[in-house]
Amino acid sequence: MSFIFSIYHWILAWVGSIVCGHPSRGIFVIGVTGTKGKSTTLEFLNAILEVAGKKTALSSTVRQKILNKTGRNMSGNSMPGRFFLQRFLKKAAKAGADYALLEVTSQGVVQHRHEFIDWDAAFFTNLAPEHIESHGSFENYRSAKTSFFNYLSKSKKKGKFFFVNKNDPSADYFIKAAEKVSSGKVFPYSKENFIKICLKNGLDISSREKRAAVNSWLWSEFNLDNAAAGLAFAESQNISWPIFKEALVGFKGLIGRMEFIQKEPFAVVVDGAHTPDSLEKAYQNTRPEIIFGKSGGRLICVLGSAGGGRDKWKRPAMGKIAAEYCDVAILTDEDPYNENPNEILDQVENGFKDAKERRVRPENVFKILDRREAIKKAVSLAGPGDTVIATGKGSEMSIHVAGGKTIPWDEKEIMKEILESFKV
Repeated sequence: MSFIFSIYHWILAWVGSIVCGHPSRGIFVIGVTGTKGKSTTLEFLNAILEVAGKKTALSSTVRQKILNKTGRNMSGNSMPGRFFLQRFLKKAAKAGADYALLEVTSQGVVQHRHEFIDWDAAFFTNLAPEHIESHGSFENYRSAKTSFFNYLSKSKKKGKFFFVNKNDPSADYFIKAAEKVSSGKVFPYSKENFIKICLKNGLDISSREKRAAVNSWLWSEFNLDNAAAGLAFAESQNISWPIFKEALVGFKGLIGRMEFIQKEPFAVVVDGAHTPDSLEKAYQNTRPEIIFGKSGGRLICVLGSAGGGRDKWKRPAMGKIAAEYCDVAILTDEDPYNENPNEILDQVENGFKDAKERRVRPENVFKILDRREAIKKAVSLAGPGDTVIATGKGSEMSIHVAGGKTIPWDEKEIMKEILESFKV
């Protein structure tokens, strides 16, 4: 049956390319793959190109845009199928775009959505366990990602560009895949080299405080990797340092990705963390002692976890991390689909017992299924010097519940509404 579905998706990709007239042949197409950082890297690349005077089109988890026309991605799919990408590229080419930037997911690759596109450049950001249940193993997941790199050898275009985060443990797999492409050139990048080059050009980002003075987006340690990817790309395209610096200083980051809603009297952050690794980094970067530079504040966490029907292994793992970093933990819905949402929260809480050093006390753990009420509870508990962080939804525009139904949701706006309601 899986073979039949594979052929079905392959035919869809092939027909879509023919119907749309192979639009990728006339545009520089960039694909970004990895577990985390795909959308942020795409947006930063787009910012660099726009400052350089290039016309761009972009499709990511967060939004789709062609030149100056932009809108939120309401499909719920980071890499839409059923002809979407071919139609998107056709519109981009017709509008006169020089570059098209696309998010490439492992599930999209398995369904052949990347095929019959003439790619020019591929980025690998990082790899962490994700979608293991749908792929069967971490190795299969990694293979789906590297097969995107392999596919670029089929493109009729000459001179491929490959960008690999060399600090990631899986970097060698992607470098080897890129080296198989005869006309390809590999650009390993790292945050250490990014910092070094910035210092060489008179931009001091050697500490968190100095980075924040340049751009608050650089406050988060992991955004250094995304910035490093952008610098590697700029250098490959002969984009000058002044243009890159202008893009770096002006970049605003993404909706729902380590986004500060307010910083005083207590900090409020919305983030889409969806893996144990990304959740831990989100908590590490939002502890009150990091944000305010002094101890005494509490980290109040609103935590959803892996949605219904997928990646159940992540639930106790994320509960363990919450137990180790949060002073108050409020467990709530993310996307239960057809699973019992109470059982999902129980599975997250089960991970608390595995914490090496449990920070959160039992009386400070709450289970509130209604996500709006969970956020209200978090805000009601917050005082000066605390941090409230809500993770799991980020920029997503709906909550998926039983029977294929969705509940409209905008975490950032709902957070703002709740904060306003508490003001006297």
